Amino acid sequence: MTEPTSSDWLGLSGRVCVVTGGGGGIGRAVALSLARAGAKVAAIDLDERGLEVTRTELLKLSSDHVVTRCDTASAESIAAASETAEKALGSCSVLVNTAAVLRPGGLENLSLAEWNAVLSVNLTGYFLCAQVFGRQMRGLGRGSIVHVSSISGSHAQGQSGAYSVSKAGVIMLSRQLASEWGPQGIRSNVVSPGMVVTPMSQSFYDTPGVTERRSAVVPLRRVGMPQDIADAILYLASDRSSYVNGDEITVDGGYANMLMNLVPRPGFE
Repeated sequence: MTEPTSSDWLGLSGRVCVVTGGGGGIGRAVALSLARAGAKVAAIDLDERGLEVTRTELLKLSSDHVVTRCDTASAESIAAASETAEKALGSCSVLVNTAAVLRPGGLENLSLAEWNAVLSVNLTGYFLCAQVFGRQMRGLGRGSIVHVSSISGSHAQGQSGAYSVSKAGVIMLSRQLASEWGPQGIRSNVVSPGMVVTPMSQSFYDTPGVTERRSAVVPLRRVGMPQDIADAILYLASDRSSYVNGDEITVDGGYANMLMNLVPRPGFE
């Protein structure tokens, strides 16, 4: 590892970083954070309107960025986006998988189409992107892959269709990639957010009282924002985490570890 200068403490200056789901929410926060750290960013997403907003924000920082439409559930679309990004910026050394969908529903009546629709983006898409951009990393002899999972990957979230299953799969996918690709200088890690305000969850927080009720069960007494997650991802993407591989960082304000606080203990409250 080359020791970064004090002005490039993260060691990301000039690195080509690909962010899936870069059209909004956590993905946009990650793309902009990487750009501020001096990286050359390729933001890819199916949401073209969101990408245009991201493009505008990235170009305020520098011209060394590209955005391109991509359906991460499609191997062909990923291959095309990879070619576009590599031609414009060079070989990818950081991949951040944030693209995700949520389709509610109980398992009893969940259709196979709904099940597959979530898995194809939230899990298979992560695998396909890792495979495609990982080839470029092997050419460089180094790389960092960061996958966004969720605390619901370890704590089942009912009535959410295949979402928890997909996020649990992401954690194991990352560990397997870390095992197989570590000898080639490629790291793979996970960031698992708790409750975060994003376009996907915004409707929850638009309901009166929900923000207050959710904040009340988090030890830090607030719901997370995309930048909270982006900051953790930036660390795992950077040289500062060069010996972190196959791990998971939970970013939830302490919520997932508070189970015992829900148990009545007379005299201890």
